[in-house]
Amino acid sequence: MRSLLCIAASLILLPIFVSGCKKPAEVTSTAVQPAGDVKTFTIRGKVVSVDTSKGSVMLDHEAIPGFMDAMTMSYPLKDKSLAGEFHPGDRILATLLVRKTSDGWEDPQLDKIVVTAQGKPDYKPAVDYHVPEEGDSVPDFKLTNQNGKTIHLDQYKGKALLLTFIYTRCPMQDYCPKMNHNFAEVDKSLAADPALYARTHLLSISFDPKNDTPAVLKRYGQAYQGDRTGFLHWEFAVPPQKELKPLTEWFDVGISDSPDGSITHSLSTVLIGKDGKVAAYYPSNEWTPAEVVQKIKSVA
Repeated sequence: MRSLLCIAASLILLPIFVSGCKKPAEVTSTAVQPAGDVKTFTIRGKVVSVDTSKGSVMLDHEAIPGFMDAMTMSYPLKDKSLAGEFHPGDRILATLLVRKTSDGWEDPQLDKIVVTAQGKPDYKPAVDYHVPEEGDSVPDFKLTNQNGKTIHLDQYKGKALLLTFIYTRCPMQDYCPKMNHNFAEVDKSLAADPALYARTHLLSISFDPKNDTPAVLKRYGQAYQGDRTGFLHWEFAVPPQKELKPLTEWFDVGISDSPDGSITHSLSTVLIGKDGKVAAYYPSNEWTPAEVVQKIKSVA
């Protein structure tokens, strides 16, 4: 189980959202990112210590694809006044801002921070995230697919269902676009075995119902799979707004709206067996199409 604390920083006005504790409070921020070619990366890790005097956190983080290996190091916060919001043991998802210079990368700062699990809870969480485990029975969530048709997860019982979470405006190449490319590879591999293909199904679920209408999802999906199957084997779908919260909480998808209109989010890819129960859970972008296809074969 985990709680969610969203802290989204902007250059002028900083809203702090503390789930289940108080209404949003506004704090003026004077933090300014140094001039230069600023690049962004997604970073996940565990807070080791906090230095409120410097406005920084020591973070034991996972590998950052395209940037650096896993390590433990100190990172300044874009808004240093937020340091007091964190505690050792907190697990966070954040955007890492760095400047590209002729000498390498400089001025790292953490922004758009989501605390996915608290090391020292200081409020009663309003959200408890379920982490999918093998054998869990998956609820029969309802969705609308790219053709505007209502679908629900139980209709795929009897097949091995591989699903993941995306949104069409995602700017992070190692997140939603990577999931789509991986699914395209999985789809292609399964198609090589007609019998296996008939016993499997793929589903990409958007967590952005406001923008990802069926028409948008259809155009988006065609860009990755073309017209080869007509979405018969790989569908794109979105839940109604009222179903978004229970759906993302059950599948362990942390989402937080950012001031620039993007969505900071975690990843979740789940393989559901023919019996409607979780067969495998992939919480990162490190899985490969080959290993997932092999797992699908063992399930289907």
